[in-house]
Amino acid sequence: MDASFSRRLMRALFVGVFMSALDTAVIGPAIPVLRDTFGVGLREIGLVMIVFVLFSLSSTALMANLSDRYGRRPIYLVCVTLFAVGSLMIAVSPRFGYLLLGRAVQGIGSGGIMPTASAAIGDAFPPERRGRALGLIGATYGMAFVLGPPLAGLLMVVASWHWIFLINLPIAALVLATGARVLPHHPPHEAHPPLDVSGIVVVFALLSALVLGITRVVDSFTGNLLWPWFLGIVIVLLPLLVRIERRAAAPMIPLSLFGNRQLVTTYLLTVGAGFGMGSVVFLASIATGVHGIATRNAGFVLLPLVVCSMLGSMGAGRLLNRLGPRTLILGGFALLCLGYAGSALTGLGLWAFLLASMPVGLGVGVVVGGALRTIAIDEAPAAVRGSAQGLINICTAIGTLLSAAAIGALADFSGGGPRGFSVAYDAVAATMLLMWLLALTLRHGAIVQAPLEAPSSMG
Repeated sequence: MDASFSRRLMRALFVGVFMSALDTAVIGPAIPVLRDTFGVGLREIGLVMIVFVLFSLSSTALMANLSDRYGRRPIYLVCVTLFAVGSLMIAVSPRFGYLLLGRAVQGIGSGGIMPTASAAIGDAFPPERRGRALGLIGATYGMAFVLGPPLAGLLMVVASWHWIFLINLPIAALVLATGARVLPHHPPHEAHPPLDVSGIVVVFALLSALVLGITRVVDSFTGNLLWPWFLGIVIVLLPLLVRIERRAAAPMIPLSLFGNRQLVTTYLLTVGAGFGMGSVVFLASIATGVHGIATRNAGFVLLPLVVCSMLGSMGAGRLLNRLGPRTLILGGFALLCLGYAGSALTGLGLWAFLLASMPVGLGVGVVVGGALRTIAIDEAPAAVRGSAQGLINICTAIGTLLSAAAIGALADFSGGGPRGFSVAYDAVAATMLLMWLLALTLRHGAIVQAPLEAPSSMG
């Protein structure tokens, strides 16, 4: 494909991923308004987040598997369509139950967008061009995650909460129109084994229990001890899933991927990357609760972090082929460790906080960029490339959920306020150091220099 076609392909993937990732972040500022609009309590409104995460995680493995079977184009377009339909359902919901149904449909679509887009890059670009493309996709995800709250606040000021979701409709229409023309499509040439229905059911049940278990950890400090039951269900279902997938002709989660040490290490590091990215959310609470920034301005305090995150992702994409993924991953976790250790020093004032947020942004940009996804693409067989990318998404989401539970629990347990956040972010920095040590065990990969000419044809 020529340079023009390459740009159109990246635009279709870039905008779709941005739309999907943005919705994960914009919902936070809308929670108080949704509570008032539908007259629900704190426990009920939490379902807005839980339902989306649950259905997004549960659909990731299915959509990734379907993209391996039937091609990237149809699955990507179906996922974008589902996301748009869910957004419309939320915006016109007459009751809270309809809103939750819309969040479920939205989550099903969102779960397939990122892994299908990443696998499409693996199909369309040769190895020497993948790093930059995956870096841009990673930058999109990280940028949306941090830009979401201030954008949601702006939309609610100039319009209403409905437009947080309605704005997805023209964006999705653009993605569908462009993607139908430029996305790679390789129709199946042979019959596929039956779909792994048992695997789908068990994966959904296992991830449901995991999500509910993680999100209920903080409740243990208020006397609610439901979370051990959910995590117990995970322990029971995990060996059952392994048994089912070993017998399946076309497993939902190919167990062969876990026979590759490089891939296993990559998935563990991806959980750590999600943990590092999710820990960004509570930095705004430090700005307001410790440094006296007004709540309405909290999102703007993170602008240095946002800029650094974008620079980190784009820079990592450009340097990936030159330095190799291992070097970049080590650098990313080192930056996160340094930045979060600085964030834990809550007594040094606002300027020190802003300075510490910059290596955090750079580190997030690097670790959620293309390096980990590149390893997954290089190590996984082409026939299960989508499934390998789906596991990257699942691991990232699990890490993000763990960060929210861990920071909230540690901060509350340590008394809240400056001391609570200091203890919590010391623990985050220690976790990033552990990830850095784990990254040392990665195998040195081949370093490929990108040629000047355009990437080869997709066929």
